[in-house]
Amino acid sequence: MATEIKAPNFPESVAEGTIATWHKKVGDSVERDELIVEIETDKVVLEVVAPDAGTVTEIKVEEGDTCDSEQVLGMLGAASEGGGEKPAQDSKKEEASEKQDTSAAKSDDAKPAASGKQHDVKAPSFPESVQEGTVATWHKQVGEAVKRDDILADIETDKVVLEVVAPADGALSEIKVQEGEQVESEAVLALFAEGAGGDAGGSEAAASGDTASESKDTGGGSDEKVGDKILAPAARKLVAEHDLDASKIEGTGKGGRVLKEDVQKAVKDGSAKKGAEPAGGDVKAAAAPAPAIEGERPEQRVPMSRLRQTIAKRLVQAQQTAAMLTTYNEVDMSAVMNLRSQYKETFLKAHDTKLGFMGFFVKACTEALKRFPDVNASIDGSDIVYHGYQDIGVAVSTPRGLVVPVLRDTDSMKLADVEKSIVDFGKRGRDGKLGIEDMQGGTFTITNGGIFGSLLSTPIINPPQTAILGMHKIQERPMAVDGKVEIRPMMYLAISYDHRMIDGKDAVQFLVTIKELLEDPARFLLDV
Repeated sequence: MATEIKAPNFPESVAEGTIATWHKKVGDSVERDELIVEIETDKVVLEVVAPDAGTVTEIKVEEGDTCDSEQVLGMLGAASEGGGEKPAQDSKKEEASEKQDTSAAKSDDAKPAASGKQHDVKAPSFPESVQEGTVATWHKQVGEAVKRDDILADIETDKVVLEVVAPADGALSEIKVQEGEQVESEAVLALFAEGAGGDAGGSEAAASGDTASESKDTGGGSDEKVGDKILAPAARKLVAEHDLDASKIEGTGKGGRVLKEDVQKAVKDGSAKKGAEPAGGDVKAAAAPAPAIEGERPEQRVPMSRLRQTIAKRLVQAQQTAAMLTTYNEVDMSAVMNLRSQYKETFLKAHDTKLGFMGFFVKACTEALKRFPDVNASIDGSDIVYHGYQDIGVAVSTPRGLVVPVLRDTDSMKLADVEKSIVDFGKRGRDGKLGIEDMQGGTFTITNGGIFGSLLSTPIINPPQTAILGMHKIQERPMAVDGKVEIRPMMYLAISYDHRMIDGKDAVQFLVTIKELLEDPARFLLDV
């Protein structure tokens, strides 16, 4: 019985895709969930896998042709179908079966079955807003055996880190773009030999064995010529740290290459110090007693990541283009803290997530944004765009820098939904799994410097948004309450806004509304 091979259901923002690669041709047998075809859209590459085991009997949409969401791309027949190539397919299946039975121990026997087919390992198709990326890490080396879908490399763009996976079982045969180099969308990063790897890649591994082992010893990276010397990466680092004259270091590596050990020896016997400038002997003698700084003064110069470059550019752009102003207030957190203390156990049991503070702030901001639509608007050229929904970005600190994933339509979200989404953002942010779609859009932003101990700050708006709320540390302070001094848990709030769009009166009242809602959370329920 024939089975349709259909394109996936595209996201709303994707109108159509292009057939990039058919990994199977008519007559090829496939296993269930085996990759059959790849579809490129303007944002991502989508994989289509076999819905069942069988044989490809027809391809309806050829490579390079466009297709719609859920369009039938081809047909899959029963395993017994497939025409004249069946015997070959049967033998392949038998080999595959034998491979499974004998497990990894028989991988050498399986090598003859390897097709030896060469694949170009390409960078993913970048979204329109991403011009280029940087190869951050190669997880596999040339000749190292990998399984299909193993991660080969990470490409860091100014928004997300994209993973490049192995197209099949095999090994890299050549790396064309090294770590730290820039690549464009779909650029060829490496060559991949299907079925190679392990001992099969031994010759290549052996060919590069010397340099590979030296590279491991020296911490990876590439050699660099300094003057008439060639320095290994680790040696170069040591030379910089100790401010040595590389020309005075004798290299013992291959071809006179200066290794880490050579530099360590030079440091130990002091034979490569820069202090003695080429001058007369008398000058040298006079320079000797010059005061020297004892101890190491290490410095490290590293290239700024693309994400950090983007953050820097956007923050400077925001300050240069917006008429930014900040107003402050403070909120008594007693009511929220009491509510949280009273229901945190029940909330955890009911929703399987902790009751935090951010949920209250998101809901308070949502209500305030509904009352002050100017704060929820954005500027597009000479137009003002009023948004009839509230998409609130929440700044999340990750090892790579600050990112702002967006909570969609917060007016329809319950408190538990907000808390769960924030926990998910934090986890995916730390794992580098946040996608571009998670961070696009947003009509307002909340940033919480309080979790790091900030008592007061001036947040910078996230263009084209026109306002951002800054939360801060909760601190007990004496407050005058009904004529008496009481100790209350207080938090300073700051809202930075674009004065081109928002009047000072509205900004102040917006912040006062948030304060009032937080000091009396029952207003959330009563909508007053």
